[in-house]
Amino acid sequence: MLKPLLGLALASALAGAQAAETIRVAIGTQDTTINCATGGLLIRELKLLEKYLPREGRYKDVQYDVQWKNFTSGAPLTNEMVADKLDIGSMADFPGANNGAAFLKAGKQSLFITVLSGSTLGSGNGIVVPRDSKVTALSELKGRTISVPFASTAHGMLLRAVASQGWDPQKDVNIITQAPEVAGPALQAGKIEAHADFVPFAELFEHRGFARKIFDGAQANAPTYHGSLVSAEYARKYPEVVVAFLRAAIEADRLIAAEPEKYSELIEKVTGIEAAVSYLYHGPLGLQTRDFTWKPEYRAALKTSIETLKLLGRDSPLEATGFVDDRFIRTAFKQSGLDYDARLARHDKVPLKANDAITGKPITDVQRAAGIWVQGEPKVRHYASIENAFADLQKLQQAGKKPRAVYVHDLIHRIKLLAPNTWFAVDAKGQLSAFLQKDAASAYAAANKGRVLDFAGAQAAAKPSL
Repeated sequence: MLKPLLGLALASALAGAQAAETIRVAIGTQDTTINCATGGLLIRELKLLEKYLPREGRYKDVQYDVQWKNFTSGAPLTNEMVADKLDIGSMADFPGANNGAAFLKAGKQSLFITVLSGSTLGSGNGIVVPRDSKVTALSELKGRTISVPFASTAHGMLLRAVASQGWDPQKDVNIITQAPEVAGPALQAGKIEAHADFVPFAELFEHRGFARKIFDGAQANAPTYHGSLVSAEYARKYPEVVVAFLRAAIEADRLIAAEPEKYSELIEKVTGIEAAVSYLYHGPLGLQTRDFTWKPEYRAALKTSIETLKLLGRDSPLEATGFVDDRFIRTAFKQSGLDYDARLARHDKVPLKANDAITGKPITDVQRAAGIWVQGEPKVRHYASIENAFADLQKLQQAGKKPRAVYVHDLIHRIKLLAPNTWFAVDAKGQLSAFLQKDAASAYAAANKGRVLDFAGAQAAAKPSL
């Protein structure tokens, strides 16, 4: 009898193995869109998803088929989600609205399940011109050609910015489509007069030395963000898997908040986007705030994005109210021991907790704070004033050291800037202030009996505020 029983046991085991469910977890990422890092690149590279995928109850014997696919923008990612080739994807508010509309058109539904990173002010999208261009403000671009990745969040920003000037986007400017990988060489060759783009290309082109940012989305006061979406059918079938993805994203956020330089280096290794630019976003007081909660400003931004679709002739029955679903992220917060509602109520950026690199004193007032990331150093040096930073920069250069980046903060918009292309105003007391716009620096200088300076002039005028 032993042999027949063994045969039955083996047959039963084989049948069970054949019956074991395989669950696909196909995730679309935008690696070079560094605001999506906590919903893609970092989860993948650090293998965080595997840590949280459910393996108990109905998932006890499940096999997971985890697939990753990278995209340079949201539109092709959406195409694959609608075609059921992907289950989860990350993109900005405007392409996210397009995602929801595309699903409805196909007789399906997608859900916007979390924000990853954004700005309630609108910072992150920007407009740049060739470095040697004489243009210093958006108002000077009337009648000129501006390129932008169509159907991107930057496209939505550009349309709203043009409208804010009282211009007709069909007549007063020539808007053409151009992906960032095409726009970069075009800017270098002087083949385009201006380019609008999303995270991080306005700053990346500036950092690489062939462009100047003349407009930031914060000037339009149009909130923007990147977040993650999921097929509604997939979410209904595997809600625990969706929560696991979000828990992995939350851990990725915790890691980069604790060591922004380290993980900015990882992003550079994977994408080629310089760590200094990633730090501009992900470091303390970053250009955008990593925030997984559905703030009223982000819900309003989604409504605006849906309305912007209509400007492009893409009318859709999509409604922001049913499109946003915060149940999964609330569950992920709870399982991670976090208070979703407390975070929802906060609008603060990752705080700067540092001492001045010259004086050693704690930095308490950050409106004129500055930073230098020195080549070969693992951490950014912080300063309570622009004057202290520039004084230290001079010593570093005299010692043969080079900065990877020098950071300052716009006095008006409170956004972090790359100092070499920033305008400065020095007042009658010798205090330096930084501005994205030359006209803003001029106005401040006139009101404070000062003068406008470029980066070199500001360095020469700097006197340490010890």
